[in-house]
Amino acid sequence: MLSIENLHVSINGTQVLKGTSLQINQGETVILFGPNGSGKTTLLYTIMGIGNYEVTEGRILFDGTDITHMPPNERAQLGIGMSMQRPPSIHGLKTRDLVRLCAGKREIDIDELARKVNLEHFLERDVNLGFSGGEIKRSELLQLMAQHPKLVLFDEPESGVDVENMALVGSMARKLLEGELAPDRTHTMLDIKQERKTSGLIITHTGHILDYITADRGHVLYNGHLCCADNPKRILDHLQKYGYKECIRCLT
Repeated sequence: MLSIENLHVSINGTQVLKGTSLQINQGETVILFGPNGSGKTTLLYTIMGIGNYEVTEGRILFDGTDITHMPPNERAQLGIGMSMQRPPSIHGLKTRDLVRLCAGKREIDIDELARKVNLEHFLERDVNLGFSGGEIKRSELLQLMAQHPKLVLFDEPESGVDVENMALVGSMARKLLEGELAPDRTHTMLDIKQERKTSGLIITHTGHILDYITADRGHVLYNGHLCCADNPKRILDHLQKYGYKECIRCLT
């Protein structure tokens, strides 16, 4: 589904990713750990094609297509979706209209999808304007549910979310990744569950998202390098006990 090959990325002349390689198979969910400033968000934004990130070496393949220098709208049309950590507010654009745009040509019941994330009363409000942290995350999920991407990128889904909202965000993220949310009226829920084709790449600091989803693999990104791969809960337990200091040893 996603193949990142020897990726070097700079922003404003500063190199952030220094030869990162990562493979994500169809239907696989991968967790990405790392300290602040290690390049995690840079990696997600580069995959999505957002921001002033310059790929100086390497390439990104999605579903067999080289997307390294493709604009973000074309990546979205191919089937990549992203939930940002801090998405912007959009004055003058109603949430309902944005969700309809995310659906493309698919026929969806926007009100029904909004009820799944308790946002039915926000559809006529400007996107994210005056929303709480949990409401913003639920709005991001609603857009992804409408888009129904093949690859979902989550940038710290726990950030700014209280305990009550975390349970909803976590459960809906799981359903999105596991294919339990039918994208349109022509598919039954059983059909979608049997396909299980959605892949995911999730950045987390706290690991709370692992209480709700089953991840296949975890990696640590440290100083622009991927330095290990293991069971994500095992990595999280080790990081909570020892921090990232052993990552330095592995890289040297």
